[in-house]
Amino acid sequence: MKTIDVSVITDSIKEMCIEANHFLTEDMKCALDTAAETEKAPLGKQILEQLQENMKIAGEEMIPICQDTGMAVIFMEIGQEVHFTGGNLEEAVQEGVRRGYTEGFLRKSVVKDPIYRENTKDNTPAVIHYEIVPGEEVKITVAPKGFGSENMSRVFMLKPADGIEGVKNAILTAVKDAGPNACPPMVVGVGIGGTFEKCALMAKRALTRPVNQHSEIPYVCELEKELLEKINCSGIGPGGLGGTTTALAVNIITYPTHIAGLPVAVNICCHVNRHAVKVL
Repeated sequence: MKTIDVSVITDSIKEMCIEANHFLTEDMKCALDTAAETEKAPLGKQILEQLQENMKIAGEEMIPICQDTGMAVIFMEIGQEVHFTGGNLEEAVQEGVRRGYTEGFLRKSVVKDPIYRENTKDNTPAVIHYEIVPGEEVKITVAPKGFGSENMSRVFMLKPADGIEGVKNAILTAVKDAGPNACPPMVVGVGIGGTFEKCALMAKRALTRPVNQHSEIPYVCELEKELLEKINCSGIGPGGLGGTTTALAVNIITYPTHIAGLPVAVNICCHVNRHAVKVL
């Protein structure tokens, strides 16, 4: 059995909050570079080049990529052979977020109550998703989610008879309705199946999959490619000002569902799709 002191979790999450808000993952950087090279609209190309310059300045001067440093969403994949010592795991995770946002001078965007709106002043609490997996490793994914794109999220409770065409129409509708509000070029995370809450979680999780990887399920892989092409033919373009690059990727996760349902969730992320991953 592997033993991990929860202070290691705190330190890791602190560093990851800062990293994710200042640097793109390598797959996102490559996708943005490719988009800038292949964009056909002159204005769209100019916007993409400005986004690249923004990333360069952020990394060199340690300035956040975006003023909205997001609400921290954390996925914890915990090996069942791991034993935590030194305190409460949940508190350790929240402390990591607290330190990352205060010591990293990141904007604090979380309020204590959704109605009364008093700022917590340290960007906690984070939203944490735990999963127990085989082995003796802990995989942490920190994904700060800004709400310009988060507010464009949709859940569609389709009928089984709607089928694959209904799924396609739902996803395209969500992207069209989002338009410029999600800061395109966007990454489109999709969850299909499960229940109301399961499909939403899958859509969120799909955003953390490298954009240069497709689903291993053949029909889902083809669906990702088809939808990306259709989205990029929508004309929304970089910044919503027209062009051939509206999305950088469509990532889909599926799950078994009930005979009477076909849930579909769409979680859109902006052009930076911030996240950091670490394995302990």
